[in-house]
Amino acid sequence: MEGCYHVPVMLNESLEALQITPSGAYVDVTFGGGGHSREILNRLGKEGRLFGFDQDADAEENIPFDGRFVFVRSNFRYLYNFMRYYKMVGDVDGVLADLGVSSHHFDDEERGFSFRFEGKLDMRMNTRAGKTAADVLNTFTEEALADIFYLYGELKQARQLASLIVRSREARKIETVEELLELVKPFTRKDKEKKFLAQFFQSLRIQVNDELRALREMLLQTLEVLKPGGRLAVITYHSLEDRLVKNFLKTGNFEGKVIQDFYGNIQTPFRIVNNKVIVPSGEEVERNPRSRSAKLRIAELI
Repeated sequence: MEGCYHVPVMLNESLEALQITPSGAYVDVTFGGGGHSREILNRLGKEGRLFGFDQDADAEENIPFDGRFVFVRSNFRYLYNFMRYYKMVGDVDGVLADLGVSSHHFDDEERGFSFRFEGKLDMRMNTRAGKTAADVLNTFTEEALADIFYLYGELKQARQLASLIVRSREARKIETVEELLELVKPFTRKDKEKKFLAQFFQSLRIQVNDELRALREMLLQTLEVLKPGGRLAVITYHSLEDRLVKNFLKTGNFEGKVIQDFYGNIQTPFRIVNNKVIVPSGEEVERNPRSRSAKLRIAELI
């Protein structure tokens, strides 16, 4: 099923980043189609262990039948809790996070992630809990909606968009992708329509899944679960998450604030492995256009 669920991005580069040892313990916090996980298992010996996190019920169809693999049915923001349960705190050799939305989500008309299909405005990674995109659009205040569009979509028209949505929902609830697209038509210029809609839908998806806060929580927990010398490899797809990852790996905080000791040494929990960010090859982008914005950052816990 993996071929249609999700094509793993920068597979070899991310696996090389982890420097896998056959007897090591690893965590794939974004299991998805299982492409990265299967390759990690190929490189592990009998003593090796791999934990895969995913909150999406659909991902469970991709679980490999392998005694070395443990599937964790959860958001990666609970990384520490589960590693403590499995007595792995401070013993993990590597954590891999591919923050991209699976092709499966974009291509499933029922999930509402894409503006290419008609369907209900859901956008939840975990369809068993939480507010849908329709809930957000129909219940959040105008100010809250404007903040979402501006902060998560980086849209200059955030206030006008929020105002239009609040006025429209008074007459009729916004429940489908089609209704939303019709509503925001005045904001879409033909030459920039796809870019606008991508940013707009991204802002809703980030809000629905609390993506940036979950990412911050997970990154902080890697400091507890990794062993000294353990590797953290993260693939990002947009500037908001990439900025968080870049700052955290360089400085140990999300603001990028450099803290120095008395002697001027930068106080950071990580050693940066790749000073120059790794991006997909031209061949990979041609083969898988959705990889084009991917950036891989790697660090080692000191």
